[in-house]
Amino acid sequence: MENNYESIALIGGGPAALFAFKHMVTQDIKPETIHIFEKSDRLGAGMPYSRSGAGHEHVANVSANELPELYEDFVTYISRHNSGDFPEFVKNGAVNEYEVIPRLLLGNYMEAQFKNYIHAARKSGIDVKIHTETPVLDIVKKDNEESFTVVTEQQPYTVSVTVICTGHIWPVTHEQKQPGWYDSPYPPSKFSGITNYPVAIRGTSLTAIDAVKTLARRNGSFIPEGKCLKYILNDDSPEFSISLFSLRGFLPALRFHSEDDAYSEDWIMSLEDIYEYKKSHDGFVDLNYVYDLHFKQPLKNKNPGFYEEIKDLSIEDFVDKMLKIRDELDSFELFRAEYAEAEKSIRRHQSVTWKETLSAFSYAVNYPAKHFSAEDMLRLRKSLLPLISVIIASLPQSSYREVIALYEAGLIRLVSVGEDSHIETHQELGAVYNYADSKGQQQSEHYQMYIDAIGQQPVQFNDVPFEGLKQNGQISSGYLKFKDLGSAEAAYEEDRKNILKTDTDQYYLRVKGLNINDHFQALDIYGKTIPDLFIMAVPYIAGLNPDYSGLDFCDTAAKRIAETLTDLRQVKDAG
Repeated sequence: MENNYESIALIGGGPAALFAFKHMVTQDIKPETIHIFEKSDRLGAGMPYSRSGAGHEHVANVSANELPELYEDFVTYISRHNSGDFPEFVKNGAVNEYEVIPRLLLGNYMEAQFKNYIHAARKSGIDVKIHTETPVLDIVKKDNEESFTVVTEQQPYTVSVTVICTGHIWPVTHEQKQPGWYDSPYPPSKFSGITNYPVAIRGTSLTAIDAVKTLARRNGSFIPEGKCLKYILNDDSPEFSISLFSLRGFLPALRFHSEDDAYSEDWIMSLEDIYEYKKSHDGFVDLNYVYDLHFKQPLKNKNPGFYEEIKDLSIEDFVDKMLKIRDELDSFELFRAEYAEAEKSIRRHQSVTWKETLSAFSYAVNYPAKHFSAEDMLRLRKSLLPLISVIIASLPQSSYREVIALYEAGLIRLVSVGEDSHIETHQELGAVYNYADSKGQQQSEHYQMYIDAIGQQPVQFNDVPFEGLKQNGQISSGYLKFKDLGSAEAAYEEDRKNILKTDTDQYYLRVKGLNINDHFQALDIYGKTIPDLFIMAVPYIAGLNPDYSGLDFCDTAAKRIAETLTDLRQVKDAG
């Protein structure tokens, strides 16, 4: 076993690890050793940008000009590397930096940037140890020890700091036991044959669109027809069709021209602002304040006319106003209208200001969310997040054209279902979807293929795979305190599973995922900071970070972690 107490372990080697490593290098953090543990055979790409999560047909919902800064920019990378596998995107060795990037190509780019930073780190004297095809089985830190033991099949490693950045997790329920049941659309290669029958897909997120794009190509072809596409079924798939099941019956909003720079820390409340606000507001940050600061006021500057329409609306009233429009229109007709709006936005280089501002708010709310009252977190979940999840999806125009081609061919439909809908395994093959239709009639439809595509869901404490951290109390479930006793008691009576009542009659809302502080450090079962354990894995921090996805979030989270590591080193050196 190594005895190196000046080392850092990155658990996971995907995009989150790339940005963590980037900031360690650029902020001149110089441990003796940095270990990178990655279960696949490459660094940087992770699940979304490798064959584990994408095929040639899948595109990112970001363009080159929207990427966070890395060692070399994407356009420079393309000019230096042969990307002949994507002739529709790379033309004569150049790209349109405003066009969304094929995911596999983006993975190649991020892998190359990881290699650049590793070279720079080694050149500065850091011993970078790369452990690919090395799943981490456990992480252990006992009470009387200052270091962590990272357990792998090959051997254990002793490190002084651990950063968990394991990326996406797709739990398996029935997929490996029930033919025709898929717990996620990943990897897309598992859909290798024709599906000459109707397919059910749960969800309308970008994850669902991934499944649509894959299955469509297994059963037919998209043919260019002017600026549009026409879909032609293969002769051996005459019965193929897709049913999308959605709680609200909404399709994702389209990408539009954005006038703002990529998200940055300039858009968020500083820690100083957060703590100063809490001093005079009973120890909480108020959701209404954040909503006004990061949505209404920026909107007032960008679009005074729209601001006048909504300035007196509460969060709930604003959401009702926006969703009412979507409820009243046929989803596919609204889809067409939003495509026309987005195309005009891109052509004229004019933003759809309220959508852009709402996206910025969604990004900004991550940071004060840990300081919300339980009441405000419940409001955020119930009211704003359903609208935000639609708007920030940012579906690429190319994906829209494929969905519409399927719709015009009569091969895709959207089914709005209620909270009481449920899916069960069929006795032989696939699943049975049980739901109430628009007339209130109960329906039970059997599908030979069912795909759960609602996107990444938070991982609960009990499902975190690192038993050593759980057993020794270094990680804990996330909780937020109720501000008002009356609302707390009412919530407790309604949901005793997720509301905790203490011996001192205090009430807390259990949020999904793990408890972390503002520096992404784990909090133990007593709420105490574990200074050398950082968590930036998407599924583990969702409860306290409502909009936790995207490369921009990885970048800003990684920067905070690196800054904290610098502070820890300074304290250690001073001691």
